[in-house]
Amino acid sequence: MTFATGLVKFQFDEQDDLRDSNVLQVIKSGDFDFIPDIARPSKGFNELEIDVVPAHIVLIDYQNELTTQVRTRTRLLGKLQRVEDDYDIVIIDAPPSRDVYAEIALVAADYLLIPSDMKPFSNKGLRNVVNFIQEVNETRDMLSRAPLEVVGVLPSKVSTNSKYLEFVLPRQKETVLKNYKLPITNTVIHERAALSNCINKTITMGNYEIPDPKSIFEFSPNSDSVAEFRNLSSEIMRKMGELR
Repeated sequence: MTFATGLVKFQFDEQDDLRDSNVLQVIKSGDFDFIPDIARPSKGFNELEIDVVPAHIVLIDYQNELTTQVRTRTRLLGKLQRVEDDYDIVIIDAPPSRDVYAEIALVAADYLLIPSDMKPFSNKGLRNVVNFIQEVNETRDMLSRAPLEVVGVLPSKVSTNSKYLEFVLPRQKETVLKNYKLPITNTVIHERAALSNCINKTITMGNYEIPDPKSIFEFSPNSDSVAEFRNLSSEIMRKMGELR
């Protein structure tokens, strides 16, 4: 997410302005580094730009330390609650693993969307997701928070091959519904060239090619991908209303 929203516009470590001001500071301290202190606007990503609390590779170095600290799990939640009147929607990009950072995200979130390419290996991993949700809900119960609402599994990076869509994808969806009892979104995000191209855009600065990713809405506003994401946003908003 941090890269996609245009915040990684540097080539060398000495140019890195994210290392000391990212989500790590938010969850390490209970008394300092609140959301307004860390959030920054995306860079050339979209019109209008969005506020981003960036992540950083340095998070890996602190994972074991944060895992042993109980208060870590609730700091993001507490700091988001302080700014709940400032934002309509907060999207938390959680890592695809059962670690402390994913736990922090799921404790803070109200709804969960699970992107998946729906292939067999990914489907088997959904059992871990279900078990993880159950564990997180125990923590949420101790905090007097309602259980996490699962909006659904989002089929994403799905091939546009007609035979795949006709014969394979329906069976994969059936497996998810039958084996894991998870809902599946009606919207499917297909693998398209426009999506790959918008995230891989660069600009030339001096002698260097600098990453310059764009929102698909800015990069190709009339594309099929934009139509799919509009459908997804409408579906999510509708389901959020139904789940409340």
